[in-house]
Amino acid sequence: MASAAGVQPGVKSALRTLDLIEFVVACPSGVVAQEIAAALAIPMSSLSYLLATLVERGYLRREGRQYFPGEGLDRLRVASGDYSLIESVRPIIRNLRVQFNETTSLFVLTGWEVEAVLTETGGQALRYAIEVGTRAPLHCVAGGKAILATLPDDMLERYFAESRRERFTERTVCERAPLMAEIEKVRKAGVAVARDEFNDGLTAFGHALQPEDGLPAAISIAVPTLRVTPEREAQIVAALRKSAKLLRPAGTAAIA
Repeated sequence: MASAAGVQPGVKSALRTLDLIEFVVACPSGVVAQEIAAALAIPMSSLSYLLATLVERGYLRREGRQYFPGEGLDRLRVASGDYSLIESVRPIIRNLRVQFNETTSLFVLTGWEVEAVLTETGGQALRYAIEVGTRAPLHCVAGGKAILATLPDDMLERYFAESRRERFTERTVCERAPLMAEIEKVRKAGVAVARDEFNDGLTAFGHALQPEDGLPAAISIAVPTLRVTPEREAQIVAALRKSAKLLRPAGTAAIA
């Protein structure tokens, strides 16, 4: 049912959000919540929720009691032709983290390692946290194995000739023959799995992406091994396949 002003409640909430952002942008020296509420006639109960959401998403920044424009607004100014892999994957990483409440990350190939360039940490008490900039070897993490499975044969030859494949746990696969066997499995299934290979007690699932710029990348979900049931694993694998499909450029063949 429309409001008295002819604006549906959902639309009214959106208008409030836009008004709030515009007001804060117009006050570059900072503004407190009470000033926003008075200027925009927004009840404090509603305003508190809107402010918390906008700060969480990076559109506003809070320092003490004051609010300022956040870095998230800069992302909205990026021209579509320059839209980065990180920004296109960001909402999918967030959705996967919310769906499973497990740490979800985007990794890119750096040398013969993967580097975390985007991560959302799970909210459970027992969780695996990954900092942006963290690097790991390709052979023993799910994102790395997923990327290896997309490399052409000549690059794989270079990888085996140049890489140092250290053993981190009893389950780490280091030798060429068994690692190649795993790579072939990933090529068929589309999803890589690393069970207690980099860290004891941690299982990770990864799916490579095929971004338009050709940068080798993968989404990975890290789960404490004790929480990995067959049903949960099937759900994560299905979600990763769906997410990777959403990010595949038109006309590009599937990895699996």
